[in-house]
Amino acid sequence: MSDTLNPVERPRAADLVRTGRARSADLLRGVWRRVRPHLPVLLVYGVLKLIGFAVFMYLLDSTGDFRRKHPRFGGGAQPWDVLATWDGWWYQQIAANGYDPALVPIPGATGMITLEGNSAAFFPLYPATMRLVSDVTGLGLYGSGLLVSVVASFAAALGVHAVAARFGGPRAGLAAAGLWAVWPGSGTEWSGYSESLYVALAVWACHAVMNDRWLTAGVLTFTAGLSRPTSVALIAALTVAALRRLHRRDDDVGRPLTAILVAPLGLAGYLLYVGERMGDLTGYFKLQKGAWARSFDFGAQTLDVFTSVAVGRTDYLFPFPVEDFIGVLVVLLGLLLIPLLIRLRPPSVLIVYTLCTFVLVLGSQQIFGNVSRYLLPAFPLFLPLAVRLRTLGMPLLCGLLAVVAAASGSYAGYVLFELGVP
Repeated sequence: MSDTLNPVERPRAADLVRTGRARSADLLRGVWRRVRPHLPVLLVYGVLKLIGFAVFMYLLDSTGDFRRKHPRFGGGAQPWDVLATWDGWWYQQIAANGYDPALVPIPGATGMITLEGNSAAFFPLYPATMRLVSDVTGLGLYGSGLLVSVVASFAAALGVHAVAARFGGPRAGLAAAGLWAVWPGSGTEWSGYSESLYVALAVWACHAVMNDRWLTAGVLTFTAGLSRPTSVALIAALTVAALRRLHRRDDDVGRPLTAILVAPLGLAGYLLYVGERMGDLTGYFKLQKGAWARSFDFGAQTLDVFTSVAVGRTDYLFPFPVEDFIGVLVVLLGLLLIPLLIRLRPPSVLIVYTLCTFVLVLGSQQIFGNVSRYLLPAFPLFLPLAVRLRTLGMPLLCGLLAVVAAASGSYAGYVLFELGVP
């Protein structure tokens, strides 16, 4: 049989080609129409992150201290290797080998650390996403982890913009997205950490609640619960907002109620899984306390750090003077911004989420220097500053954010990864 087309078939084949090209062109034009309004946000956020990231890499390379550290504990052959150390190392182990939850005592240990560290302390969403991207793209786990974080950070920037624009218009949204790029702790946004993925889910869950898209909010909160234990703040915020909606006795009862039921299943499911595998339903919390000295102490350690830093003492738990000093400043800034946030009269979901995040972070015993990272998800704090920054002209606003971005390479990157434990 001849492979050539007869004269009747040729026009039909050509028509199919033209139709396929037309449809592809229509699809591209549709994608462009959707993306184009968001380009300023993506561009501003991306440029600010590149500025801070370049300064961070320069500082790491110029000091060279990372070369003398173990690859698991902040070291590597190249500066960018540092981005996947500490917690990033654990996430890669989970992505490669999965979990084996256990409570393993350290022989003869009598101090605060009595259990061997176990990967079960780290929630599964980020390493699972890392592994999926690696399998699909062929990238290694390191590259896949960074890709997930970078893409998620842009998604979070768009969400922060969308929420802030509700209060101060597009200019405030742009400023808020810029603040997300330079906030203390933002050095983990482009690293092997779960912050960007969690914040992307949290901000869009809050946005969904604000727009009465309860099922979307419930699913996003469920997914966020597989990312971080502090997702309990997001669960509480959604629950309060949904109960307020139900209190109004609107006709739409099913969707808010469904969101309340779905939201905590991710967090609860993982904690129950770990507890069942360990043979102790409280196993996750015992692991955190015995292996990482993390527990809820109602703010006792936070108070100890504040009083110690004020007089120059370093005899408190896990001292990292420079990182701790930045953490103290971040907490004070947050406490100043909370009343300003309340004055904006935002929806209850933002207030409850922010307050619960603060209570969980400040009420826990932990490496205090990590506070700047742990408070990074409290994105509603950007709103009061963003509303005020919207009055600046675009050149001045971008110039100011660029200067802060350059500084962030030090306080949000170098200090976090090199002078402390991120």
